[in-house]
This record gives sequence, C-alpha cells and structure tokens, in this order.
Amino acid sequence: MTRFSDRKGPISLGMVGGGTDAFIGAVHRIAARMDNRYRLVAGALSSTPDRSLASGRALGLPEDRIYPDFEAMAAAEAARPDGIEAVAIVTPNHMHLPPAQAFLAQGIHVICDKPLTGTLPDARALAKAAAQSGALFVLTHNYTGYPMMRAAKAMVAAGRLGALRLVQMEYAQDWLADAAEEKGSKQAEWRTDPARSGAGGAIGDIGTHAFNLMGFVTGLSIEELSADLHRFVEGRRLDDNAQISLRLTGGARGAIWASQVATGCLNGLRMRVYGTLGALEWEQEAPEVLWFSQPGGQRQRLVRGTAAAIAAGETSSRVPAGHPEGYLEGFATIYTEAADAIVAHRSGQHTETLLPTVEDGLAGVAFVDACVRSSAANAAWTRLD
Repeated sequence: MTRFSDRKGPISLGMVGGGTDAFIGAVHRIAARMDNRYRLVAGALSSTPDRSLASGRALGLPEDRIYPDFEAMAAAEAARPDGIEAVAIVTPNHMHLPPAQAFLAQGIHVICDKPLTGTLPDARALAKAAAQSGALFVLTHNYTGYPMMRAAKAMVAAGRLGALRLVQMEYAQDWLADAAEEKGSKQAEWRTDPARSGAGGAIGDIGTHAFNLMGFVTGLSIEELSADLHRFVEGRRLDDNAQISLRLTGGARGAIWASQVATGCLNGLRMRVYGTLGALEWEQEAPEVLWFSQPGGQRQRLVRGTAAAIAAGETSSRVPAGHPEGYLEGFATIYTEAADAIVAHRSGQHTETLLPTVEDGLAGVAFVDACVRSSAANAAWTRLD
C-alpha cells in the first residue's frame, strides 16, 4: 500500500515546464485529459517565476499551486494531503534530471518527455534514482502508442516475418533547413544548443524516436554502429543530419537516417522490416495503414479498425475505422497506460504495459553517445556504452 492508496477518480497531475508558449506542454496536457484519467492541479511552468505564474493563471490553476520552481513544488506537493500523485516533465533535455530526482525522492510518479536526458552520465544518474524510488517512471515515446505499431510488434513476436534480416528506419523533417535558431524560433534555439539539448541535434531530437521504435517493434538491439553526423546549416553547433549503419542482434543489419534539413519533408517517420517469411512497412503520415508483404509479391494492406488488423493494435484505438488516429492519441495511450500502472501501484500491485521505461531512455541516450563518438572517429564502428 502507498500514501495514495485511498485516492479515487482522476489522478492529480503536476507539470514542470510546458508554459502556455511551449509546444510540447500543450500536447502533454491534451493527452493527459483525452481519456479523463488526469486532472492538472499544479505546476512550475517556466524557468522564471513571473512566466510560471502567468502560465498557471492562463491554465486556471489555483494560485497557491503555481510554483516559482520545481524544488518548491516538489516539497509543497509532497506535504499536502491532496498533493499530486504524478508529474509531467516537459522541459528541455538538460532539465530532465533535477526535477525528476526531486519528485522521485518524494515518491511522486514521473512522466517525462524524451530523450531521457542530454548526457549519458545524467541518464545513468536518473536511471539510478528511478530504481531507488518506489515511484513509477514513464518516458513518452509516443509512437509506441500508435495502434498499428502495437500490431506490428505483435506480428513480429508471433513469427509472421520469420527471422529478421533487415531494418530500415528514417525520420525526415525540413523545419531546420535554414538557421531558424537565429530567427526567433524558441524551439530551434534550445534544440540546437548543446548546453540544453545535449551532444546530439537531429540524432537526439528525432533519431532517438527511430531508434526506440525499431527496438519496440523488432525486439532487436544494436551491437555496433557506424555514424556520420553532419551540420549542413553554416554556424549550427549540432548535427542536423545523421546517417547510421547498424549491426543488430541475431545477425540482422539495419540503418537509421534522421534529418531536419530534408526539404519538403514534414514528419516523415518511416519503418521497414524484412524477415525470411515477410516484411512490414509503415509511415507516420499515414498511421492507420500497415503493409504486410510475403514472398512472391503478395502484399496485404492492414487498416486499423478492420477485420484484417491485428487485435493487439485495437486495444489502443478510440474511434471507428476511417477516423484517423495519430500523434495526440499516441501520447494519450502512453498517459492512459501510465494511469493504469499508477492505479495498480496504489495497492502495491503491478500491471503489464508496453510503456517506455527509464531503461529505454538510458538506451536512447547511450545510442546518441555512441553516434557522436563514432562520427568523431570518422564513422568508426562503435559499441553502445
């Protein structure tokens, strides 16, 4: 039993970062309330007290639960009989570790945006803090919440593809094709700043999504990688394009291409997996469809919500077939499964979920670290540390 064992109804949620002018904070708030499992009641929403207060008022938070910083919030909420049970951390990467440690130490569950941290030492420290805490830690790799990615995972696990041979992942955008960080874009400013983003640019921001989704669907892990990280925009301090060759467990081979300077691409996350008996292909911009191919040219279109789709994907669906689900719903699936785990935790129970964990986050930061080391060594084959 925990101090939250007598709680009923929606989970009381706090938020660190994610003020009214922050993109990802709004996404997390929408996802948290989509299935009516959370109620946002507290926040330290900005790095400055004045902006935090303004954002909290705009969101309708009680004045006494709008905090100037996360330290004050963690201490005050832990002392309240009606204090928050979980906190969403939606700050830039370099500010994931301190608030996560503060709330985990108070036994408050943490739902954290990806990547886990900006550096590998910080990721290890956070993994240690999560292991020592009695609280849950969830990482919001939202693409693992897409119904057809759940279906793909189930098909691979059931042996429908046979032995896996090849995995091709790509994530292509063009929003950093020019020096947006010098033109007033807040999102571009911190994502291209090593002090706030970490050692990886595109590889940390979107490459970690491709890496995580590859492991989620296939169950394969990287043995060695050879990475070429490049900066196409003059003066940029972090990579904006990454091309990585992979040697995977079981003898499989793979590649990840992550770019934020691919002209004409919006959010082109794509996965192709090839085995001895079949292949799968999926694109995030058409998330309802999963293509299953077999030898001899047989090609089947699997659509969410239809008889041809896999039952494993339907458990995370909300609307009838033909009504597209995607980005926000993927986040909501993570939040709802986290709510299931939190409710079970109240009575000391454990529930099986597909939630990304702190270990997944640590693996993602280790992936970025290995890519940076490999690229610095002229794309030398490098093991994950």
